[in-house]
Amino acid sequence: MSTSPVTLMVARRVEAGRYSDFNRWLNEGRELAADFAGYLGSGVLSPPADDDEYQIIFRFSSSDTLEAWEHSASRHAWLVRGTGLYEAPQEHRATGLDAWFSSGSSAPPRWKQAVAVWLAFFPVSLLFQWLFGDALADWALVPRVMLSTLMLTPVMVGVFIPLSMRLLAPWLQGKWSPLSLLVRRRPSPR
Repeated sequence: MSTSPVTLMVARRVEAGRYSDFNRWLNEGRELAADFAGYLGSGVLSPPADDDEYQIIFRFSSSDTLEAWEHSASRHAWLVRGTGLYEAPQEHRATGLDAWFSSGSSAPPRWKQAVAVWLAFFPVSLLFQWLFGDALADWALVPRVMLSTLMLTPVMVGVFIPLSMRLLAPWLQGKWSPLSLLVRRRPSPR
């Protein structure tokens, strides 16, 4: 049993011509999950223009609460209603902070994880302060921080951290380095 938050990441390829049906079905599933105890949030990453694979993320407070949702009759009925909208899904389950970073292999070093989370969190926090900072300036510190974290955490968990992980995946997995931009490759002698 895990008492850490658990993330279920699902990749689904949408059948041609079924995008609007798929999106309606997907939103129904997210609303369904929100009714279950332990639900922490969900997010959807749309595919790039040249692809049709959606990344769907569900977060629950523990493996027990995720399993209760996964084995529920209402989720089963929802999956049956989705028949024909997508090809066989790929699923990956992860626990704790490493959930955002592992992609079938080992998680990247903690310093890379910290950079990736910061790159997601900084612009969103900056935008929040720009939009609401003046309105909240007279509030005491604890209520001001409580409100900002209550508003930003679901947005970060459901949208921006997964987006950051997707965009930074080559760097996080060690397949790309910023230094590669600085180092010029010498042409090989012929």
